[in-house]
Amino acid sequence: MFSRTLAVLLLLSLSSLPAQADGEILKIITKSDTARLDNFEATRKAAIAEAKAGGSPQDVATFEEIVSRPHLSFQGFDMMGDWQCRTIKAGGLASLVIYDWFRCRVIDEGAGWVLEKLSGSQRTKGRFFDDGDKRLIYLGSFYVAGETPPPYGSGPETDQAGYVFRSGEDAWRIEFPAPARESKLDIIEFRRSR
Repeated sequence: MFSRTLAVLLLLSLSSLPAQADGEILKIITKSDTARLDNFEATRKAAIAEAKAGGSPQDVATFEEIVSRPHLSFQGFDMMGDWQCRTIKAGGLASLVIYDWFRCRVIDEGAGWVLEKLSGSQRTKGRFFDDGDKRLIYLGSFYVAGETPPPYGSGPETDQAGYVFRSGEDAWRIEFPAPARESKLDIIEFRRSR
């Protein structure tokens, strides 16, 4: 009886976690997204330098605070629920742009956590994959409000790949290196809905 109860508890605890990076993700991630993630550190460094050099002092201060937050463990962290989210674009066409807060939601579809941005004109929908204790991988699709989200793998104009970092009890972010449009680094910052 004890081993059956333990097995049930283990299955329940796993159902609220992201999918494992060592299996399914390797079957679906595109070569171009693998390359983007492989070049993450260099892309991030260049984008941060451009943002600091050309952004307004107030935006640069906000940006520096966001990108310097510590990376915390995802162990025991519950991502599910409603979130406020905002996009930061660093480097590229404009040095630094910080948008206002919109609505996002994370649900568990049975195979792991799924994110959907629910408001604003530019949207994303995708899944999280485990990449160690302090980092997840997000694979999703860009789409415009009013459109049906395309499945991941539909092409470089819509495919999104990024690293996810937890930075507080109710705070986390996704960093997208070399997104398809406008910037060198996109960050979506999340805070629990208030």
